[in-house]
Amino acid sequence: MKTKLALSAVAAAIAVFSQGAFAQASAPASRAEVKAGAQAKSVAPAGEKPTAAPSKTSDKTRDERKETTKADKASGNLKSAGEAGALKEDKAMKSTGTETTRAARKETTKAQQKNKELKPAGESKQ
Repeated sequence: MKTKLALSAVAAAIAVFSQGAFAQASAPASRAEVKAGAQAKSVAPAGEKPTAAPSKTSDKTRDERKETTKADKASGNLKSAGEAGALKEDKAMKSTGTETTRAARKETTKAQQKNKELKPAGESKQ
């Protein structure tokens, strides 16, 4: 019983006196100091180096950009937006002049299926 009392007293003493060892050497920065550091870009996210952000402002006015777009459209230099425009301009997608009707394609597919020439869905063409 005396050893349990002695051990608990020693543990309590260690806990009381060790708090000074874990204390910080200086007071933590105030919220205002942290915000000022972040605004000055001196604080980077963890694991990243601070980099200069690209400018979000244009060197042209809105009217100049509109005029440039109109001129490009008139001269044919303006391309379609999105992926659909890229597909329309692709030479491989252009018509070869040997189009078949839907009915003819269906008949061809039925004949291939009957002769077991069709591959199951998902298999490669090789």
